[in-house]
Amino acid sequence: MSLVRLLTPDGERVEHPGYDLDVTPEETRSLYRDLVIVRRLDQEATSLQRQGELGLWAPLLGQEAAQVGSGRALAAADMVFPTYREHGVAWCRGVDPLNLLRLFRGTTHGGWDPAGHNFHLYTLVIGSQALHAVGYAMGVQRDGGDDAATLAYFGDGATSQGDVNEALVWAGVFNAPIVFFCQNNQWAISAPTERQSRVPLYRRAEGFGIPGVRVDGNDVFACLAVTRKALADARSGRGPTMIEALTYRMGAHTTSDDPTRYRDAAEVDEWRRQDPIERVRAHLVRDGHAGPDFFAEIEAEGDALALDLRERCRALPDPAPEAIYEYVYAEPHRPLAAERAAFAAYLAGFDDDAAGGEAR
Repeated sequence: MSLVRLLTPDGERVEHPGYDLDVTPEETRSLYRDLVIVRRLDQEATSLQRQGELGLWAPLLGQEAAQVGSGRALAAADMVFPTYREHGVAWCRGVDPLNLLRLFRGTTHGGWDPAGHNFHLYTLVIGSQALHAVGYAMGVQRDGGDDAATLAYFGDGATSQGDVNEALVWAGVFNAPIVFFCQNNQWAISAPTERQSRVPLYRRAEGFGIPGVRVDGNDVFACLAVTRKALADARSGRGPTMIEALTYRMGAHTTSDDPTRYRDAAEVDEWRRQDPIERVRAHLVRDGHAGPDFFAEIEAEGDALALDLRERCRALPDPAPEAIYEYVYAEPHRPLAAERAAFAAYLAGFDDDAAGGEAR
């Protein structure tokens, strides 16, 4: 199968025989808005980390179309299992961006209620969410949930993990209603894709009896159309699909990474010419569906949301030290209770020292 593309880097709409997408000018403007706002919020989070307000951040710069396109394909009843970079999907699912920052600021164990958004908590263990997702999908299947599918995200590096391959085995054998969405951003930290696989990643699905599709991950139209069809197939009992979204991580793997140490600037420049936001902007201009006022309005909205996010992030209260022991076990746990008591006594010792100092 050839690369699925519906919008060229120059903003020209093209057709693909396997994927038809009817998108109105209003819907295109809405997609553009999501792309711009997601990028702006991501940039603000990166700045906050550089200024010491977050312990870490995993930027998504360059991957906005893959996330917004697939995120907008979801139905309300569908369940998402993300990695730690799906900020754009979180936006599409209605998760307050502040809740993402709370996690990276270290003020919460999770950040949001997965059931409230059908968007599971972030997973830092590479690839483990794929198994969780398949288990969830098989549960839906056995409960007769014909109106719901599961969408699992992971990166190109995760395809080398045993958990992802085991998940593909189970999904294929049991015909689970799940879509595997691989964002191939070309680099598993410092390891390029050619060190991960000798064949295109989507072809790996064949070995598990699962159809694989490769989509232009910088084309929001194509990502929307391909994911929408794959989710519909899953809901209707036609089983799983693996999507490889060919995209590029323009920034660092995380804010602790320096990509200039392992990749060439010319490669980055080449991918910059395929920017997912610029191609939608070019399409809107080409077809006369948006002008300078619209683009300025979206930029201003993004800046306002970023400023609001910054202020709310810096106003987050520090949790009580003892909060680390909450929500660990559902039932009373004797060793944990003993550890918590010892920690409380340790903290109380500082109060005693302070009182002694005042007495002196």
